[in-house]
Amino acid sequence: MTIDEPFETGQGAQDSSAAEQPLMLSQALLLPRIVIEDTAPVIEGGLYAAKAIVGQAITVTSKVFADGHDKLAVMLRWRAARSESWHGMPMADRGNDLWEAHFSVQEVGRVLFSIEAWIDRFASYCYELEKKFSAGVPVSLELQEGRLLILQSAERSEGSLRQQLQRLHDDLPGMPLADQVATLLKAETAALMTQADHRAYLSRSHEFPLDVERERAQFASWYELFPRSITDDPERHGTFNDVHSRLPMIRDMGFDVLYFPPIHPIGRSFRKGPNNALQAGPDDPGSPYAIGGEEGGHEAIHPELGSREDFRRLVAAAADHGLEIALDFAIQCSQDHPWLKEHPGWFSWRPDGTIRYAENPPKKYQDIVNVDFYAAEAIPSLWLALRDVILCWVAEGVKIYRVDNPHTKPLPFWQWLIEDVRSQHPEVIFLAEAFTRPAMMARLGMVGFSESYTYFTWRNTKAELQSYFSELNQPPWLYCYRPNFFVNTPDINPFFLHESGRAGFLIRAALATMGSGLWGMYSGFELCESAALPGKEEYLDSEKYEIRPRDFSAPGNIIAEIAQLNRIRRQNPALQTHLGIEFYNAWNDNILYFGKRTADRGNFILVAISLDPHNAQEASFELPLWELGLDDDAQTRGEDLMTGHRWTWNGKTQWMRIEPWHLPFGIWRIENAL
Repeated sequence: MTIDEPFETGQGAQDSSAAEQPLMLSQALLLPRIVIEDTAPVIEGGLYAAKAIVGQAITVTSKVFADGHDKLAVMLRWRAARSESWHGMPMADRGNDLWEAHFSVQEVGRVLFSIEAWIDRFASYCYELEKKFSAGVPVSLELQEGRLLILQSAERSEGSLRQQLQRLHDDLPGMPLADQVATLLKAETAALMTQADHRAYLSRSHEFPLDVERERAQFASWYELFPRSITDDPERHGTFNDVHSRLPMIRDMGFDVLYFPPIHPIGRSFRKGPNNALQAGPDDPGSPYAIGGEEGGHEAIHPELGSREDFRRLVAAAADHGLEIALDFAIQCSQDHPWLKEHPGWFSWRPDGTIRYAENPPKKYQDIVNVDFYAAEAIPSLWLALRDVILCWVAEGVKIYRVDNPHTKPLPFWQWLIEDVRSQHPEVIFLAEAFTRPAMMARLGMVGFSESYTYFTWRNTKAELQSYFSELNQPPWLYCYRPNFFVNTPDINPFFLHESGRAGFLIRAALATMGSGLWGMYSGFELCESAALPGKEEYLDSEKYEIRPRDFSAPGNIIAEIAQLNRIRRQNPALQTHLGIEFYNAWNDNILYFGKRTADRGNFILVAISLDPHNAQEASFELPLWELGLDDDAQTRGEDLMTGHRWTWNGKTQWMRIEPWHLPFGIWRIENAL
């Protein structure tokens, strides 16, 4: 290697054996002069891929510097992982050795990017020439140096570039001194020299991965329902064909993902009865999470829901309504699952010969058994079988999966499965239903999950919400984690909703829809259902264990408000991500007040939410005029996006009153007054 060949630099582990030996002179001569470090977005030195969305402006930053005062040229390079063709653009110097560039990718899939940097000898020369000439210092010798640089560049160039540089070199001596200086400093001259630059002391970072996904991985509204409950009679099992009748209303509420719990055959052994009773009656439907029966396992459909052709018609009908079907991927089996007979080595057995069923003390799930990922007979056959379950449903048109309890399964399994599936079908999205430790939740995002359930469900106070929303906007969460703010689930009936009434449901809906580009709700939320098992965050008469018909036009519902919240999200790009949130002053601890805006401030939304569902709350608050470049006494226009009312604000400090019996929040679009 010569000193002008590229060096690999930047993040990366040093060889441990080399680190134990003293540095030799021959080794030092091969080390890079240019440092490339702190590149972002990068997760753990590039071990995992950061997340991006098709068409999104991806901001790449890096600290790049070298010894001395020479000028550097820094280039961002990127390519699709499956392509050998690189794209590139210059990075801009933002000061203090920070370089920045923006690029976007128009196709889903894995992308690699890296940073290149070299000493730009001609830029360094021009910088010194301009300083000396402006100061009145004689520059005759400097002009000779400039002509020599151009000649050297011409000699190593070919074709038209060589001719243009040679002509420039030959023309310079005949010009007056000031014209020579001006010609050497022209942008056109710099462009020619950049093309001919041999990139002295070229250094190159490692290649860092990005996972580029479709927009729905960042902006979507999920609606969960049990198809078996779409019936007018609790004694009659609902079907896929019955679900067709719900599609228009779900669409009109503004949802675009329709999510079903498991639709597979349900085991009969140890079937649970109402309210998780250990004994089920002969007609009790059981929990859909007890997957598998004599009719089949994870690739089969529960016969009372309908046929595979019925399912295909529903997927197509949903698409006609702008809805995408999402399925639950729950890696667990009833004790009647075919795998127990076909592959007993995939499961854990106790010393007495009985199978080890699922437990989460004090809870017991006798109707469910878990697979053993590392059993001798499970590698690789179990892993491949589970991958094939996903591919089976992808073939049926399902491209979104909510994964049940992924934090209780091996991380290497998820990393392999998600990458394998997305290498064939990069449009597939995986949602992690993980309520667990923060480190594990973040790691699931790193290994490939597109989005995740969150702690949002249990963040209620102003301090809790501000802290949590802010945390999600900071690394590493910023690069690896997209939060889906589900307001409730079949498993979680939050304490906040038990006694808060209609206003409480509106508060949580506003927090979810305005706080993140991803949110979801479980059927019944729009009806303000809150009946709970005493002292628990669990629904009384849980739909997990019985068929629950509903009157979706029942008085007191919040269907219209949910539809308007989703409409506001679609119409305002600032609300289509959890990123870019900023909290502003509202002097009342019961009012959460924040703004979300696009990078160009062209779409600027202010949100004020009372966290008190019972009492009116008032506060003085500040309009963020400084973010619009306006003086504190400027006029701005406001529009209430829930009501359409418009007005003019005068000055920075304003006053609000929120009455929960009317609407417990305000959503305002702010614009400069004309």
